[in-house]
Amino acid sequence: MAIKKILNPNIENVVEESLAGYLAAYRKYYKRIGNYNAFKYRKARKNKTVLVIGGGSGHEPLFIGYCGAGLADAVACGNVCASPNPELIYKTARAVDQGMGVLFVYGCYAGDNLNFDMAEELCRADGIKTAHVRVWDDFLSAPEERKFDRRGIAGDVFVIKCAGAACDAGLAFDEVLRITEKARDNIRTIGVATAPGTLPGNDKPTFTLADDELEFGMGLHGEPGIERTRMMTADKIVDRMYAELRNEMKLSSGERIAVLVNGLGSTPMMELNLVYFNLYKHLKQDGLSIHDSEIKTCCTCMEMGGFSITILRLDS
Repeated sequence: MAIKKILNPNIENVVEESLAGYLAAYRKYYKRIGNYNAFKYRKARKNKTVLVIGGGSGHEPLFIGYCGAGLADAVACGNVCASPNPELIYKTARAVDQGMGVLFVYGCYAGDNLNFDMAEELCRADGIKTAHVRVWDDFLSAPEERKFDRRGIAGDVFVIKCAGAACDAGLAFDEVLRITEKARDNIRTIGVATAPGTLPGNDKPTFTLADDELEFGMGLHGEPGIERTRMMTADKIVDRMYAELRNEMKLSSGERIAVLVNGLGSTPMMELNLVYFNLYKHLKQDGLSIHDSEIKTCCTCMEMGGFSITILRLDS
């Protein structure tokens, strides 16, 4: 069955036009930065470290939905599933810098790593103090000894929130960086795909799955997972995913956690609620203290089917 996309005739403008629509709707909160596919929060607090986030478009509401009070000060938007270029990132940072440092947070992908590094060099040449935190919560994408190669997925949301809160609390630059890195290092995510997404302008999906198949550990862009199996019921899927998470994080009774069940694009809320229903039983049985939970579509790839589970270990 052909994928139906709601697009304008000139598909090359899809990111710019989509962003323009978003900024027109929420213009009282956001202001576009020059002619770039980037914007800033109009009511940002003053005299603080600023937070700049960004990455490829097509994962909405990541990254554009996480700019505001207690979140990012500005967002740099790349093309669909592609990193923003160094100039765009640099101009975004310049537009919000307050002289107390700029922290960049983004998912750990080769293009993002390269382009944000180059943007930091441009910033430092202008005397802007910078640092970055690459999110690598997708633990199935590489083993522990190669954690720097792990991809960043829905864990971005928790890292951005912790970083934004630290910035808005007026903490010093080094302390904001420490807290953000600590959050990143205490987050793990596992995902399962039930259907592919299709990028604008493409006539084929990013990968193929039979109607009776699912894939554990599938990446947001269609990167291969660790195992393709026959379709399972929600309880069996969650059993497998939670076992992987518990083993990876070495979770133990009494620990305090925050939890996110994230839809990948087309999975209905009813089914995401079922996922949490099954996950909650495991968490309570293992004696984990759930500080907060979210069931929401936060990090997507078009109409990809499936979901991810993110756990953040908390302390005082």
